[in-house]
Amino acid sequence: MVSTLFSRFKYPKLLGLLLAIALAYILFKNPAVNGFMLEIGSYGYIGVFIAGMLFAFGFTAPFAAGFFLTLNPSNIWIVGLIGGIGALVSDLFIFSFIKFSFEDEFNRLKDTKLLKKMKRLTENNIMKKIKVYILYGFAGILIASPLPDEFGVTLLAGLSAIKLRTLAIISFLLNTLGIIILLLI
Repeated sequence: MVSTLFSRFKYPKLLGLLLAIALAYILFKNPAVNGFMLEIGSYGYIGVFIAGMLFAFGFTAPFAAGFFLTLNPSNIWIVGLIGGIGALVSDLFIFSFIKFSFEDEFNRLKDTKLLKKMKRLTENNIMKKIKVYILYGFAGILIASPLPDEFGVTLLAGLSAIKLRTLAIISFLLNTLGIIILLLI
């Protein structure tokens, strides 16, 4: 029944991803889940790593951000680095999942009239390097902030030819920076 429902849509995997994010957001509004986030702090650096992993997912990022905002560590840099490593692990998971599972839908999406028109417009009016910088800049803002990394990683995985190593460096640096900024607030 569910597969029949999704087969009516042109991009069923992308729709499923959006629905999963919305469902998880509703789930994480539950006070019991909030209590779990508060308990993570009692695990020390392992808790920081877990919070970093949660920082990368859109539906858990607000809780991870709250965790980092209320944490008062003795060494902000170590906490930022450990949290950044946790976020990197999540982003690599997101990238691998999206790159390989959604490839067919990204190829279909690239063939739509709207994206073809946008591509022609940007290729004619904006130098290719500027277009790449804008894409990476926008994706970088999404990754560094407590906003959903899924969208930033999806942009890089689906609309660019980014290498895994490059994504790992970008993800680690930006997530670490985002976490350190939250710790400094």
